[in-house]
Amino acid sequence: MTYSTVMVALAFDQPNACRLSIAAELAERFESRLIGIAASELSPPVYYMSGSQAERLMVEGLATIKQRLSDLEAEFRQAMSGHTRELQWRSAIEQPSRYIVQQARAADIVVCGAGMSSLLSDPFASAAPADLVMEIGRPLLVVPPNVCRIDLSSVLVAWKDNPEARRAIVDALPLLRQASHVTVVEIVESEEDHGRAAALAGVHDVVDWLSRHHIHAIGEVPEHTGDVSRQITDIARQVGAGIVVAGAYGRSRFREWILGGVTQHLLEQTSRCAFLAR
Repeated sequence: MTYSTVMVALAFDQPNACRLSIAAELAERFESRLIGIAASELSPPVYYMSGSQAERLMVEGLATIKQRLSDLEAEFRQAMSGHTRELQWRSAIEQPSRYIVQQARAADIVVCGAGMSSLLSDPFASAAPADLVMEIGRPLLVVPPNVCRIDLSSVLVAWKDNPEARRAIVDALPLLRQASHVTVVEIVESEEDHGRAAALAGVHDVVDWLSRHHIHAIGEVPEHTGDVSRQITDIARQVGAGIVVAGAYGRSRFREWILGGVTQHLLEQTSRCAFLAR
């Protein structure tokens, strides 16, 4: 298993340098084809106007989008020069999340940006990772704006025995094989949960399974329960993790915001990359 095609999603309203750098590094590591992608559409206020003013604003808005798409393509091609033998560029005047989800059928992994609350980002200018991860059907590597290289000296797998986590760790195998150290951790969420002994047994199975794929890993189940996001962050800091691998949970962006959650925390933290799959 490898990542034969890497797709990187560029944003209209955020810096793209770090996600481009990491996509280029992935392409070099796995000798991948690289696809750059971007989309935007006119904001709703234009549609509520009429007459010549609306027409003028629409023409100007479309011209601005087309120019920005052209600039992003130039940025993509310049950043990827020398990193791969095959480049593609895809763009459209369309809602970004919808377009990227559609086009991700051509990729093995999608690189996107993080660091901004998905509830505050402009859905007409960039794709919120919270929207992408729930719909895209591909692993998502979420890159904070200040992380510009792949740090595989240590990778943390945030384990939870459910289908999302199982798919995430399978999708992450190419990266885990290249990691120097892999730690698998499960946080017992409450005393009423299945218990630490059961969690230890599950983590042991995962560590053993990884060994069958020639990946040496260690397992950990902290004695403290609850506050999963904080404990994962603390352990990631302790082991020096450059990437956290996790299954993405939740039915909607709104639900994650109301309830909090590990997925939303990983999407918005700015210290390390998050590898998420659902």
